[in-house]
Amino acid sequence: MNKKLYSGHTLRQIRSEFGLSQGEFAKKVGLSTAYINQIENNNRPVTASVLLSINRIFGTDLAAFEKNDLDRVVRDLQEIFADTRFHSSSIGKQELHELVTRAPGITKAIMDLYGNLRGFQDRDAIEDELVHMSGAGEAGASFRKSAYDEVRDYFHYIDNYVDSLDRAAEKLCYEIGLPNSASKFDSLADWLQQRFKITVEQHPAYQGTLIRQEDYTRRISVYRAIPQSAKNFLLGSFIAELCVKDLISGEVERAKFKTQSAQSIARLALRNYFAGALLLPYDDFLRAATRCRHDIQLLSNQTDASIETVCHRLSTLQRPGANGLPFYFVKIDRAGNVVKRHSATRFQFARFGGSCPRWNVHQAFEQNSNKFTAQIAQMPDGVNYLCMATSVTKHQPDYPTGERRYALGIGCEVKYADAIVYADGLAVDGISPPEPIGVNCRICPRDNCDQRAFPAIDKDPFIEPGRRGIVPYRVAPSD
Repeated sequence: MNKKLYSGHTLRQIRSEFGLSQGEFAKKVGLSTAYINQIENNNRPVTASVLLSINRIFGTDLAAFEKNDLDRVVRDLQEIFADTRFHSSSIGKQELHELVTRAPGITKAIMDLYGNLRGFQDRDAIEDELVHMSGAGEAGASFRKSAYDEVRDYFHYIDNYVDSLDRAAEKLCYEIGLPNSASKFDSLADWLQQRFKITVEQHPAYQGTLIRQEDYTRRISVYRAIPQSAKNFLLGSFIAELCVKDLISGEVERAKFKTQSAQSIARLALRNYFAGALLLPYDDFLRAATRCRHDIQLLSNQTDASIETVCHRLSTLQRPGANGLPFYFVKIDRAGNVVKRHSATRFQFARFGGSCPRWNVHQAFEQNSNKFTAQIAQMPDGVNYLCMATSVTKHQPDYPTGERRYALGIGCEVKYADAIVYADGLAVDGISPPEPIGVNCRICPRDNCDQRAFPAIDKDPFIEPGRRGIVPYRVAPSD
């Protein structure tokens, strides 16, 4: 090993999964209990011999020890503790890392507590606004993390990869024969008829649903006017409910969602995950993406999948031992609301508030649909990213419905630029400075940014009557 590997949290997780005490685990791997205790508390590194013993005895993928999954939790805590409205302490990154590795339960409690504190603050703001409007708020109303946020966090912390569903979808894809099919929709429809005696029909008029199962009949009706790629995806999601319902239930149960709403949203998200993996099987898609240097438009044309499905699938290629490039993926509506966010990178999304206006995903709305732009951007931690962005326009069934348009952002660390076609022509070698972006204005340390909406929450702004720049205020320098 080229560097010392401190991964006590991973060792502790493996031991817990097998229901072993430290003494029992130590006996199985031939070490002392004290030694295992030191490793789990990150007082000693995990050696190569220990890794090999764990792999031999428990069958654990060694890649699990190399994953940098706790870094994103540390960054989330940094964002939380930057909000000095709720505390007055100065807490460094090393202290946060110690907290995350030694006390993951307390870490989760802090994150939940902060979310609830912000919820109460939002409630007070809403009640004040209702009073101002001569209305009345509901007495005793409580705010908590929304079901959508709960599900987004679940996918965020598992690197947006679900191994059991991914492998089941890949196996079924080959059984149906989708890779060599002239029409994936026809192949899926034929398979449903042969396997389940379910007939797939297409209805010409939009009646409020894109796909529906007819009551008391073995029929599925799909809205004819939507793109073929969307029809394929909808059938794939329906097949997930038929074929992997138990797998999905197991994933939902392990996630321990707090509400029925979160469970139902997670079930839909996992069905959609299966659909993407069914239409774009892991090994074939990874080879195709590598071969064309992750040209998303080309992959979309080759696989008969939408731009969004291809981007989402690229962010899921984290199978142990066969990893693709670590991408982040985000979907944003025109109001700036984050509809989807997934990441296998260190890229930090804003969990509270808006995102950085310098990030090119916001400029995508100014471009034609499916036209990609690229930028080299640098986060405050000094890591450079290759960021690609485009906009997509969804099918509009009629004039009153209105246009639905979204921005898609996908990217990875710039060290992978040679493997990505969108990097061609960009100054990835540092000749030109990268675009300085941040998580959002509320925690960004860049005081001199001319795109600031407001000062960071840990800074005190002041106005100089005799001076005025692009940003009207200045902030006191940090101690």
